[in-house]
Amino acid sequence: MRAVCFVVFLVIPVLGQEAVSIRVDASQSIGSFKPIYTYFGYDEPNYTYTRNGTKLIGELAALSSTSVYIRTHFLLASGDGTPGLKWGSTNAYTEDAAGRPIYDWRILDHIFDTYLYAGAKPFVEIGFMPQALSSKPEPYRPTWIPGAANKDYSSGWSYPPRDYAKWEELVYRWVRHSIEKYGQRQVESWYWEVWNEPDISYWHGTSEEYDKLYDYTAAAVKRALSSAKIGGPAVTGPSSASAAAFLRQFLEHCDHGTNFASGGVGAPLDFVSYHAKGHPSVVEGHVRMGIAKQAEDADRGFQIVHSFAKFRDLPIVLSESDPEGCAACSARVYPPNAYRNGTLYPVYTAVMLKSIFELADREHINVAGMLTWAFEFEDQPYFDGFRTLATNGVDKPVLNLFRMLGLMRGDRLKTESDSRISMQTVLDEGVRGDPYVDALAVARDHEISVLGWNYHDDDLPGPSARVRVTVTGLPRNAKRVLLRQYRIDETHSNSWTVWKRMGSPEQPSPEQYAALEAAGDLQQLNSPQWIAVQDAELRLDLTFPRQSVSLLQLSW
Repeated sequence: MRAVCFVVFLVIPVLGQEAVSIRVDASQSIGSFKPIYTYFGYDEPNYTYTRNGTKLIGELAALSSTSVYIRTHFLLASGDGTPGLKWGSTNAYTEDAAGRPIYDWRILDHIFDTYLYAGAKPFVEIGFMPQALSSKPEPYRPTWIPGAANKDYSSGWSYPPRDYAKWEELVYRWVRHSIEKYGQRQVESWYWEVWNEPDISYWHGTSEEYDKLYDYTAAAVKRALSSAKIGGPAVTGPSSASAAAFLRQFLEHCDHGTNFASGGVGAPLDFVSYHAKGHPSVVEGHVRMGIAKQAEDADRGFQIVHSFAKFRDLPIVLSESDPEGCAACSARVYPPNAYRNGTLYPVYTAVMLKSIFELADREHINVAGMLTWAFEFEDQPYFDGFRTLATNGVDKPVLNLFRMLGLMRGDRLKTESDSRISMQTVLDEGVRGDPYVDALAVARDHEISVLGWNYHDDDLPGPSARVRVTVTGLPRNAKRVLLRQYRIDETHSNSWTVWKRMGSPEQPSPEQYAALEAAGDLQQLNSPQWIAVQDAELRLDLTFPRQSVSLLQLSW
């Protein structure tokens, strides 16, 4: 993990406001804190091995002591490997004049080598269709222009194969090559996911044709490595009736449908994937987040999977889980996306993380991953409002949330707040009334971590919250604890604020760039301090600014 800075900063409590009480019971575990946050992805695979892409992959891999997974589109698309917005290619499959396959793994290897060298792992999205196999090969390379209708974006790469046997052989050889290059044990730890969002224009086929694609793909993967993890269908948010219907029919097919590849019953399924997206808007000149939509997507998918006895215990990966649906849609062109540069993005994500755990607990679901679809767009203006984790190598505030999460390990603890908003209210309307001041707490031997926030859907100035955090049930031999406080707010762990104070330079000087890099690190609010414990109980009086995230680490 990168070095952590600390800044001494005096926070003046808000006067005349009753403190919010957050209570953590250190003696009551409610489930494990699975590292569901260690999943990331992006459209453009060729950005992986650019200078800033490689830097960011290394930072992501360093977030956690557990595996970090990376998912990208276009891994099998035809082209010369030149990146572009919402496009990428590897040219893994072509054919000679006689129609004989030619396999070329060089660009794919470059991508996966970058992951593995950094310590990350591929979450392999098997797609899209090579031009030589597409049932509609022309036009092939898409054109995507920000702000335009882009009706022709889903071109030849989004069509079913003209020859399923050749498609199966391509996938089989890809998996075999991966085993030969990286070893069976390594490849066994990867996910292999079939396609992306086949319920919309990423797939110009029917749901039945997707089932056929899945069967042939799964057959290829399992023929190459029977212990490999295969899954799907990576549909859009199941709060949509059409996406829910697609997910349900896919699970029915895997359960008892006729397998297109083998003629048998059902299809192998090792994990289930689908997407969950929010819906921000602009209301009276400010951004209003749509967290209810993302929570509803997650919840509806959990319910559908739980309705299948055969699959309800399978791992579920939300293989895209974001505040909205277009990472390459800059806030400069799409005003509702103006949440992306500052503190609203990380605090929203913290609230969503706790919501996912609560919904999974409620539905008795095995959630394994909550994948953030955000990376780095090479050679774009600084802080141009893309959904990214960094801009030109400068880390944005949201990346520091994941650094906070990487410091948290163990079991989730029972946590209560006077300001907690019920899960049903979040599902029904989001956070539109009083601000949501709450926390997620975890514990392991000799350490408790409390992630706290002050969130509202409306991106408007608001008062800080006076907060009293009470931790009960501490070990009797813990007479004092060491408190470390980390903070993401307007003046901590926030490169965007520093960039604006510089005058928003388009080409920062070397000195300015170094200052921006430092501001992009996770910062401590103040120096660590020892706090006395009385009768196995600890009380902390704190202030949480609006749209901020705080991590309190207690150790003894």
